[in-house]
Amino acid sequence: MAYSSSIWPLLAVGISLVGTIPIMLSGRKPNLRESWTLLIAIGKFLLVLSMLPTVLDGGTFSLTIAEVFPGVPIALRVDAMGMFFALVASFLWICTSVYSIGYMRALEEHGQTRYFASFALAISATIGVAFAANLFTLYLFYEVLSLSTYPLVTHEQNDEARFSGRKYLTYILGTSIGLALPAMLITYALAGTLDFRHGGILAGSGASPYLLALILVFFLFGFAKAGLMPFHGWLPAAMVAPTPVSSFLHGVAVVKVGVFSILRVVFHIVGPDFLQEINLGFIITTVASVTLLVASLVALTQDNLKRRLAYSTIGQLSYMVLGAGMLSAAGMTGGTLHIAMHAFGKITLFFCAGAIYVAAGKKYISQMDGLGRRMPVTYMAFLLGSLSIIGMPPLGGFISKWYLVIGAVNSDQLILLLVLLVSSLLNAAYFLPIVYRGFFAKAPEGEEEGGIREAPIFCLIPLSVTALASLGLFFYPDLFLRLARMALFP
Repeated sequence: MAYSSSIWPLLAVGISLVGTIPIMLSGRKPNLRESWTLLIAIGKFLLVLSMLPTVLDGGTFSLTIAEVFPGVPIALRVDAMGMFFALVASFLWICTSVYSIGYMRALEEHGQTRYFASFALAISATIGVAFAANLFTLYLFYEVLSLSTYPLVTHEQNDEARFSGRKYLTYILGTSIGLALPAMLITYALAGTLDFRHGGILAGSGASPYLLALILVFFLFGFAKAGLMPFHGWLPAAMVAPTPVSSFLHGVAVVKVGVFSILRVVFHIVGPDFLQEINLGFIITTVASVTLLVASLVALTQDNLKRRLAYSTIGQLSYMVLGAGMLSAAGMTGGTLHIAMHAFGKITLFFCAGAIYVAAGKKYISQMDGLGRRMPVTYMAFLLGSLSIIGMPPLGGFISKWYLVIGAVNSDQLILLLVLLVSSLLNAAYFLPIVYRGFFAKAPEGEEEGGIREAPIFCLIPLSVTALASLGLFFYPDLFLRLARMALFP
């Protein structure tokens, strides 16, 4: 494997961090501020993209920033798994930035400079997690992401937003400090290193299966951004934030960082073969299956569109964790691939929810009868995003769920096959009625002749791009599929 020390990973992480300065300095000039935002978003994506050919050839980029403890540096490394996540996050950040301009301007939101600066800081932390060379570096960026997204969650600055913000930090910081940090310290004591290595670092450590099970549980719940029950309560509460923030939380960064951290632990700290040897994969699949089914049932009961999407996200994240816990090649590939497929589908749905709010001022599904006939672009995008999340062809979500089903069969875990099939039916039950009511239900009295039209073009372009990307990923999943396989089987 080619291995080169390079400053490129640091540049990819740091460009949006440094970019917060011109964004804040141009606060009185919205056009300039938003130009900086777009320029930095495109620059970050191009920096990530520039490293892709080397990674596809089996090479990595690495940089040691500082040696904190013996064998535990703050270090970056761009490998296939990090590249997979960074590509998704940096591309969707461009879409979110464009959408944010349309949304924030249309609603004349306050505090827009703070909003765009916090966004830039948060995406730096996200790429830092993606490119972390070891668990210690990942943990540092994980915490920076928690703190940098707090101003976004509390953006409205009212009592509800402050309460939700406190709940967000309590869950996220409480679990990371109370569970993930002790698990990391025990891991270091056992292995003498926190580096991510294929096959893991805990095999041969001499730890008892009980201690290893405890470490695994601490990591699963300690990275609460993944939304595993019972540490999922922060996610619906965070829906008080503006819709672009919700799309960022659910599609681009925060929840995916939680899942990515768990996958790193399963694949590169404990190791799939060692997990299979000590028979602990059932812990992961049990927690994920319960979360998946309960969250889908709760989603059915939600009339607020964003809350329905939030519970859908909790369930969908568990697909990724479930795939990792299957410990079969197809299952782990499907779980990893679902990060990308869900990201494009779910961000489309949140963009649509925001467009509906901007254009019609509606938050509740029961108020949206007939709305699809007046907002056909938005509702067609919503249909494509929904079908991808359900796992219907010809949308990208079908590919990842296909691998998950094959993984369940290959690992002879037919109960997981049943969980996947039931949950997909529940996905259809809570998404398709929204589309049906939008296109075919009679509009409320007096609304048919009303002035509701599509949202501004800055809202429509991103949701159209991500919806079409969900469609395109069905036909061209090769890049993400190749990176996922390289991450698991170098």
